[in-house]
Amino acid sequence: MINNRELANTFTLIADLLEIKGENFYKTNAYRKAAENLLELSQEAHQIWEDGELQSIPGVGKAIADKIDELLRTGELEFLNRLTAEVPASLAEMVKIPDLGPKKVKLFWDELGITTVEELAEAAKAGKLADLPGMGEKSQARVLAGIEALGRRQTGRIPLGDAWGFGQSQLMFLRALPGVAAAEMAGSLRRMRDTIGDLDILVAAEDSEPVMEAFSSQPNISHIEGRGPTKTSVEFSNGLRAQVWVHPPQRFGTALQYATGSKDHNVRVREQALKKGFSLSEHALTREDGTELLCASEEEVYQAVGLPFIPPELREDRGEVQAGLAGTLPRLIKVANILSDLHTHSTWSDGRGSIREMAEAAIARGRKMLAVTDHSQSLGIGNGLSIERLMAQKEEINQLRQEFQGQITLLHGTEMEIKADGTLDYPDEILAQLDIVVASLHVAMRQPREQVTERMLTAIRNPHVDIIGHPTNRLIPDRAGADLDMEVIFQAAAEHGTALEINANPQRLDLNDIHARRAIELGVLLAVDTDAHAPEHFDFLPFGVATARRAWAAKENVINTWPVEKLLGWLENRPHP
Repeated sequence: MINNRELANTFTLIADLLEIKGENFYKTNAYRKAAENLLELSQEAHQIWEDGELQSIPGVGKAIADKIDELLRTGELEFLNRLTAEVPASLAEMVKIPDLGPKKVKLFWDELGITTVEELAEAAKAGKLADLPGMGEKSQARVLAGIEALGRRQTGRIPLGDAWGFGQSQLMFLRALPGVAAAEMAGSLRRMRDTIGDLDILVAAEDSEPVMEAFSSQPNISHIEGRGPTKTSVEFSNGLRAQVWVHPPQRFGTALQYATGSKDHNVRVREQALKKGFSLSEHALTREDGTELLCASEEEVYQAVGLPFIPPELREDRGEVQAGLAGTLPRLIKVANILSDLHTHSTWSDGRGSIREMAEAAIARGRKMLAVTDHSQSLGIGNGLSIERLMAQKEEINQLRQEFQGQITLLHGTEMEIKADGTLDYPDEILAQLDIVVASLHVAMRQPREQVTERMLTAIRNPHVDIIGHPTNRLIPDRAGADLDMEVIFQAAAEHGTALEINANPQRLDLNDIHARRAIELGVLLAVDTDAHAPEHFDFLPFGVATARRAWAAKENVINTWPVEKLLGWLENRPHP
């Protein structure tokens, strides 16, 4: 039986092809809305169809209900067959390329006969797109960059933030079941990698069958991929796949350690187990005589093999086992250590909360200091502040400081654009009047490495720039970020005392964990900021802290953990070479 995702994909395809054909917005949008609403259903559409209630689905009128009925009865749709006879279905794949809309896809089809992503890539590499109407060399380069981004997007991995909330809802569901002693996330989600494949969930229960039955009977599961006595694999209607393992509580520690991974980390732990006379599996530590040592917790597993507990974020075989043996594991930063948020936006630029609303949200989450860093003047897409507006904002912040005195310290700052020509967006005499300056790249990301690196170095060397925001400007999974010489960047940041940001927005997590760890090794200070554009964005913080933990960051490596007076002193008297 066709599931909700397959129905949604069909209607999205129809919408894409109709747009390429040139149909009006209202017609194409009706199909898009139907696709979105099908994905959000709490049960399969075929169940609603069997009850004769298809038009009860939001956005599904008679015409679309008839098409769902035809698809569910026959497995085909005559309307789509006629449409694809006019407009090749492969053109819809081209619409998925970032920044490439239906009009451009139609242009390439009409002018060059291009019908596939592969043909488009060949044409762009051969320089055939630049001379088309409305194109040019830069547009042609953007097409190639978009094709690269599409390739990354199609790896099947999704951003950490997209998987996190759904994973937590599954944990809540499982923990509430009778007989469940514990339920924990495992795999790459527990290790807080920036992208996630499948969800891996471990459950502790004496009787696995009721857990498996309840889990696999959820209405938002599109189909069951496999079910055994201890493991069930499913695909949800939203496309996420999940595996649930059920183990007795007394074996839960070894099972959780095994399923959390990574594979390479587990190899190292098993080597340690062998040195202690054990073989280690997901079920138990087994002695040479065949007797078992059962571990209800991971702490017991690590202790048995002669290691301290190794936090999940570190389990990537990057020296954590060796550090554990040597007693040199860092005391990792925690969310509770963060006292300040030094990169946020308000309705003065492109934010969705007033300065007052952002301050109240920060106070509610325990922040002691908040920097308002709206975009600077040249970033038109972000409603950047002219110098006049910047000074008017300063007056509002001065007034709010009095109101919030004793609750939170407000800083007036900017997220200043590092412009394409290498200059900074505000002159030094303006920057000197601000409490904090975050400098960021947003444009001309495809410049050659030497050029874009030099732009970044200009900002780092400026004595008024305190923090470099989201240094590579990557977006997960669509944009890889600028091709910076990171080693040069880190050395300059260390020399000039400029902090580098780990941006906690789960679509950024920039610096990534590898870069952040190298920065720490070279003595660079980090800032973990939410880049909040709305009050609820302050809840991004755990993602940024997790990235810092994966980078082996301790509390002292991150300036946001410092007491307010210490941080204010650093901003006021930051040493410059």
